[in-house]
Amino acid sequence: MIMEWTARVLEVLALGFVLVIGSVAAIVVIFFIIDRTQTHDAIRRNYPVIGRFRELFSKLGEFFRQYFFAMDREEMPFNRAQREWVKRAGEGMGNTVAFGSTRNLGIPGTPIFVPAAFPPLDEQAARTEPMLIGPGARHPFMAPSFFNISGMSYGAISRPAVQALSKGAKAAGIWMNTGEGGLSPFHLEGGADIVFQIGTAKYGVRDAEGRLSDDKLRAVAEYPQVRMFEIKLSQGAKPGKGGILPAEKVSAEIAGIRGIAEGQPSISPNRHVEVDDWGDLLDLIGHIREVTGKPVGFKAVVGSAEQFRELFELIHHRGADCAPDFITIDGGEGGTGAAPMPLMDLVGLPIREALLVVSDMRDAMGLKDRIRLVASGKLVNPGDVAWAICAGADFVTSGRGFMFALGCIQALKCNKNTCPTGITTHDKRLQKGLVVEEKWHRVQHYAESIVKEVETIAHSVGVTEPRLMRRRHVRLVQANGSSVPMHELFPRSEPVHFKAG
Repeated sequence: MIMEWTARVLEVLALGFVLVIGSVAAIVVIFFIIDRTQTHDAIRRNYPVIGRFRELFSKLGEFFRQYFFAMDREEMPFNRAQREWVKRAGEGMGNTVAFGSTRNLGIPGTPIFVPAAFPPLDEQAARTEPMLIGPGARHPFMAPSFFNISGMSYGAISRPAVQALSKGAKAAGIWMNTGEGGLSPFHLEGGADIVFQIGTAKYGVRDAEGRLSDDKLRAVAEYPQVRMFEIKLSQGAKPGKGGILPAEKVSAEIAGIRGIAEGQPSISPNRHVEVDDWGDLLDLIGHIREVTGKPVGFKAVVGSAEQFRELFELIHHRGADCAPDFITIDGGEGGTGAAPMPLMDLVGLPIREALLVVSDMRDAMGLKDRIRLVASGKLVNPGDVAWAICAGADFVTSGRGFMFALGCIQALKCNKNTCPTGITTHDKRLQKGLVVEEKWHRVQHYAESIVKEVETIAHSVGVTEPRLMRRRHVRLVQANGSSVPMHELFPRSEPVHFKAG
């Protein structure tokens, strides 16, 4: 009986095995025929079935490199050491390390901060004071923190991501920028200070023809949380190209907030159609400031010193009252959810050069107390922020740093609706992974950690708070391995007499 039962089991297993082998063979034959007859992929046509593995391995390569093969400092756009610092900071964990730095200090351009022989005692150190923006506006803004959240629009990022950023920003005492997608209820619900960004499509403040609406500007300005307005001329990842929001991300809610059609791609113009030159821009800044009563600035990518020299000469001619209240300088290495590769890789000066150029011209014109400089573009760790302040920035903003705080794993899926962490997707199933009540604490901790550690760097170089740091406090590594003080490489220009009023 047992022998008979065993024989039947073996017979069934053998039949199953034959069926499996037969099915696999049939599938292989079908793929072979498909690959051999198709014409768009030469590898699959010449190497049927086997050629399919090339595409699979290419897709998996970025994940294997991230987790198994790349060293801590090798990856792009952000390496493991940078991401891990943000992760630990967001979790409120200590960020001390052991046994020595893993950073290669011989790479040209690496900043090395100059320690003071006799730094201030701990009890002599001071927290960074709030800074006034827009002294001539009816409602100037006293900004509490030098580190803030850069523009990320609702649509490019998800509802829970916006909610977590809003709550975390309020707790940390920092501002959050709406990005060009308009003001959503989720930006407001956390109670944070808001910078409303006006993109080239005027989302949220446009009329039926897409022109700027004064009535909608006033309506937005009535929210006490909306502290400033930022006109976006361009951003680092795609200068000369408007915003891109794929159709699958344009829900009824997002379409209503932006004032566009549901289910259609949201493509912004490549520039503001009514701004043909710097004079038009200054006119627009003055108009928005008059309508809203709040500080107004602009965001741009630097292409050359000559371009901005024209701006500052015009301000000098017209008088300081016409000046923007702040300028956000976005480096060519800035990020976005979707951009053409040639623009992302090749257009626009990096922040390490651009900030120095604009800072020099602003200060030479005697506008340091009139125009605040905001630095943006891949500044996610304390050393990056401290360098920017030494170079002349009054504030630093970060987008991707706060995405890492929310749990971003650098999956590089921002331009699709498949973000595995729920940050840049509107798929409800994937959004469940982003628990607002957990993540907003990480936003707060990350911002507070940046401020604390930049203050630590400031104390180390001998000043009591970060905005007292100067170019002489940092050295830059040269190609021969030596370092040179930044103020010698980039000396300040002599100030000119500025026209008043």
